[in-house]
Amino acid sequence: MHLKQLMPFIGQLPLNKMHDGALEAFKAARKLEDIRTKSINNALQVVRRILNLAARSWRDEHGLTWIETAPLITMLPVRDARKPYPLDWDEQRKFYQRLPGHLARMALYKVNTGTREQEVCQLRWDWEVTVPKLKTSVFIVPGNIVKNREDRLIVHNDIAQSVIEAVRGKHDTFVFTYQGRPLKKMNNTAWKHAWKAVGLPVSDAYLRGPHNLKHTLGRQLCAAGVPLETRKVGRNAAGLRRSSLSSTWFSSDATIAQPGTVHNRAAPIPANFPQPFCDARQFCSVNTR
Repeated sequence: MHLKQLMPFIGQLPLNKMHDGALEAFKAARKLEDIRTKSINNALQVVRRILNLAARSWRDEHGLTWIETAPLITMLPVRDARKPYPLDWDEQRKFYQRLPGHLARMALYKVNTGTREQEVCQLRWDWEVTVPKLKTSVFIVPGNIVKNREDRLIVHNDIAQSVIEAVRGKHDTFVFTYQGRPLKKMNNTAWKHAWKAVGLPVSDAYLRGPHNLKHTLGRQLCAAGVPLETRKVGRNAAGLRRSSLSSTWFSSDATIAQPGTVHNRAAPIPANFPQPFCDARQFCSVNTR
């Protein structure tokens, strides 16, 4: 996609003639189209990647790199990024009830684990590891679908574990499916309709997708009085990097239990929250649109 956008501006330019100035027309044209800075930078990162490969990895028949050195490609300063919108308890109640059942279960799991959208969409049963002493399980997500390319450990609180038990046995391979198939994304038409229907912000100033649930968890941890250092422990297990999972996180039951306990503190279901949300196995039976 980005290369297609770039080709009219730099398609005829040799690699050894590429530099920041050669991209000015592309940047100016995209700004005139009201394209956000982050999207423009994504295209510039593609150019940077190609130039780095041409200078370091790609070689001709004589064993020489395609270009001698890769020029510096400067990213634009981002001043127009959308702000996250953490949902309060009442907004969550309304939003989850409006979602179709399969999406609501994915949202409940995401907001209780701090995972990213694709980690939820691609979650597989063969990544699950049971922890019998704690009557729970964890998932080890391979680095090829993790943003930082490192394996990620997902630790469950009580609600996240109940979501897993609610969908167990529904599909042999994938944890979350719709009509027998995994979802490519959560931020689909049903998500957007539900977001708008319950009165959540739809202006360009705010994010409207599933990433808001990650910020929702962060705000709930703060509201629950979880100290920053303890929150970092939870994030290490539910959304950040951990390179030596087997030796670090499976050294004792306590290291598995702590992040789950932290996230339980972030999810004290309010009195006005529908009881089925306390246990996703019940929720599945009442929210099946």
